[in-house]
Amino acid sequence: MAYNLELEDRIEELTGGWTDVVSKKMFGGVCYLIRGNMAFGIWQDHLIVRAGRETAERYLGEEGTRPFDVTGRPMKGWVMVDGSRWEDPEELEGWLAVGRDFALTLPAK
Repeated sequence: MAYNLELEDRIEELTGGWTDVVSKKMFGGVCYLIRGNMAFGIWQDHLIVRAGRETAERYLGEEGTRPFDVTGRPMKGWVMVDGSRWEDPEELEGWLAVGRDFALTLPAK
């Protein structure tokens, strides 16, 4: 299954003014890297967000989220977000900020 191109367009629009953001095809979808570190992306119809372990655990208790697991081994520190949680532009922008803020805590690659 291809990934959600509408979501890709929306992410591109919201991140167009950000510096050091690069998109790269990964996981059968697309990921966005900030200073060389993965921050968020798209897998099928889901937004995936790298939040760090503690933050991810907090979000995983909320409706419309689940662990990012496409292989049977969940990726720790990542959250898979259903469309109901990113349809609203402000919610999508908030999720992208979570991924960006985490990526900025990591050393540049």
